[in-house]
Amino acid sequence: MIAAIRTGVQGGTVALQRAAVAALGVILPPRCLACGDTVRDPGTLCTACWGRLTFLAQPCCAVCGYPFEFDAGPGAICGGCAASPPVFARARAALRYDEASRGLILALKHGDRTDSAPALARWMAGTGRELLRDAALVAPVPLHRLRLLARRYNQAALLARVVAERGERPCIADLLERRRRTPSQGRLSGSARARNVRGAFAVNPARAALLAGRRVLLVDDVLTTGATVEACARTLLRGGAEAVDVLTLARVVRPLR
Repeated sequence: MIAAIRTGVQGGTVALQRAAVAALGVILPPRCLACGDTVRDPGTLCTACWGRLTFLAQPCCAVCGYPFEFDAGPGAICGGCAASPPVFARARAALRYDEASRGLILALKHGDRTDSAPALARWMAGTGRELLRDAALVAPVPLHRLRLLARRYNQAALLARVVAERGERPCIADLLERRRRTPSQGRLSGSARARNVRGAFAVNPARAALLAGRRVLLVDDVLTTGATVEACARTLLRGGAEAVDVLTLARVVRPLR
């Protein structure tokens, strides 16, 4: 009888929760994450905004994930990775960074649109399914404490947490520390970006034991030249990580030379 009562109470609670969600949907209908138009489900895009996004998939460089126009065969790599192999093992991104995706990313990064993180991270987890499967743990690219204080959240950490949940992997949000406050990378050249982040990261001493012989999935919002994730990957490898893969929400796609 007690079990029946408990079941009835739980069922009633679920029904009340559903009714509350439905009522809220009438008062505050779900909005498209990009343009704000009304959509059917929370945390989604309208048909028009969805159609403008460019999702990255195979075929791509087996190392950095640069998209290929044609399938060059298993294990094919781009000219950049052949000429100068990156420190990280593999990198993948869910979206092409362009006019369609920029608004979504900047809203998350600078516009307090933390409500979009779960949906964006789900796209990342789908793109990085193989990387996530091989990872022992997930960690975000860190913000300097002063920048974190000003922004109030680290967008990479929000994404990493959901990615880790999707892959049933531990997320160690403070695995890396940003010891030096670096200027924004936005307007810097590739070489200047590399100099800007050189020596900026360190493994958190309290987390160092977690790294020994383990594969890390490093999460960030955008991969531009790769300078930041390279610096982080180098730090993790020096700290004892077996290998480092990189998963970002978007990446800049420049023509190959």
